[in-house]
Amino acid sequence: MYDSSDIQSNKGMAIIAYILFFIPLIVAKDSKFAWYHANQGLTLLVSAVIVNVVLGIIPFIGWILLPLANLAVFVLAILGIVAAAQGQVKPLPFIGGYTLLK
Repeated sequence: MYDSSDIQSNKGMAIIAYILFFIPLIVAKDSKFAWYHANQGLTLLVSAVIVNVVLGIIPFIGWILLPLANLAVFVLAILGIVAAAQGQVKPLPFIGGYTLLK
């Protein structure tokens, strides 16, 4: 499904996808591997925004949970970066099953 030469040549783009998801979409348009990780990066970004908005609105409990949620987002980003660097196509825990980019 994923070509090994595609994986080797686009590992850097896949890593960047977790920092700026749109860069691989522009630079590596033909790479399924980079697009997969761009989708994971976008899903992570959308999830982070939703969690931050929702927890930011909820008084006290939300404000207490907000740093923990942001830590979880950071950990998920690190897991994605490690998977991309190792050339793996592995979904992120909890949110990796969603496909926002086709």
